[in-house]
Amino acid sequence: MLTVTPITDRETWHTLLRPLPAAHVLQTWDWGEFKRDEIGWSPERLAFRDESGATVAAASVLTRRVGPLRVMYVPKGPALDWRNRALVGEVLAYLEKLARQHRAVWLKIDPDVIAGTGIPDGSDPDRPPHDDPAGQAVLAMLRARGWRFSASQVQFRNTLTLDLTQSEEALLAGMNQSTRRKIRLATKHGVTVRPADSAADFETLYALYQVTGERQGFLIRPPDYYRAAWSRFIAAGLAVAFLAEWEGRALAGQVLFHFGPKAWYFYGMSSNEERERMPTYLLQWEAIRWARAHGYPTYDFWGAPDEFRPDAPMWGVYRFKDGFGGTVVRHIGAWDYAPSRALYALYERVMPRVLAAMRRGRGK
Repeated sequence: MLTVTPITDRETWHTLLRPLPAAHVLQTWDWGEFKRDEIGWSPERLAFRDESGATVAAASVLTRRVGPLRVMYVPKGPALDWRNRALVGEVLAYLEKLARQHRAVWLKIDPDVIAGTGIPDGSDPDRPPHDDPAGQAVLAMLRARGWRFSASQVQFRNTLTLDLTQSEEALLAGMNQSTRRKIRLATKHGVTVRPADSAADFETLYALYQVTGERQGFLIRPPDYYRAAWSRFIAAGLAVAFLAEWEGRALAGQVLFHFGPKAWYFYGMSSNEERERMPTYLLQWEAIRWARAHGYPTYDFWGAPDEFRPDAPMWGVYRFKDGFGGTVVRHIGAWDYAPSRALYALYERVMPRVLAAMRRGRGK
C-alpha cells in the first residue's frame, strides 16, 4: 500500500525525483513554477512511498482552469519503474481518484515509456523495428483501465537518443559519413562554439529562433517566454545554451536542458547566412560532448516525426538528427483519463473551435 505525500520544497522534490526511473526535466520543481508563472498552471508535487518509506514514484501534477472547466496534466510523468505492474496500477488508481476529486475533464500523462525502437515499417534494415514488451504491457493496462490515447499530443511522441557512455571516438564512428565531414568542415571554416548566458546572448538566441521559425514555418511565443525559460533554467543549473559564431557573428544557437539521466536538445536555431559553414553540425557535436563530459548517459534529440515519411513534418530536422547515429525511440505518447466520458467528448469536440477563434482574434 502506497503513502502519498505532497512535497512543498524544491530541494526535497529534486532529491526524491532525480534517482527514479523515467525522471524527466519537465517533472522538476522549476518546470512547474515556470508553467505557473507563464501559463497559469497550478503545480502539486506528490511523492509515492512504499511500506519501507522509500520513494518509489513521483508526479508533478499541473492543474488549470479552462473557463468553468478544469484540466490536469503530468508532463512527461509520472516517474516510476513502469515494468512494475503492481506499482503502475496503484499510481494510476491514485491519479484517477485525484481527477475525479477535482472534477477534471481529463487528466493527461505522457511518461517516457518506450513502446518500441526503430522505424515501424522496417524501411531501415540496419535498425529494424522492435516492440518493447514492458511498454506494450503499459499500453494494454491503460486501455484496460479506460484511458484513451489523446488527440492532443503535447510533447513529441517519437525521438532519437544517443548512448553517451561510449567514447568520443565511438560516437564519431557511429555518425554517418556526411555528418562527420560537416563537423570537420565547420571547424576548418572558422566556426567556433561558446557558452551563451548573458542577457545579450538571450536576445541573440531569440533573434535566431525567429529566423528559424519563419524559415521552417512554425509559430513561436513572445520573447519574454523564451527569455524566462532559458535564463531561469540556466540559473537553476538545469539548462545550458551555446552559440556558434564565425568572425564574431552568431550563426546558430542551441539550448540544452538536463536533469537526472538525460540531456535534451530542446531548442535549436540558426541564421540564414553562412549556412555553408555548417555551424549547426559543430554546435550539436559540442553540445553532445558537453553532456557526455558532465556525466549524462543519454542524449535525447527531443523529437522525430509521428510518421517516418519524407513528406512528414519534421522530416528534414529528423534527417539532421539521424546523422548523429542515435536510436529511434517510440514512446507510448499522451493518454487521457476522463472521469466523465460525455464531458470529455464535448470538450474534444468544442475546444478546438474555441482555440481557433482565440487565435483568429489574436491575429487581428
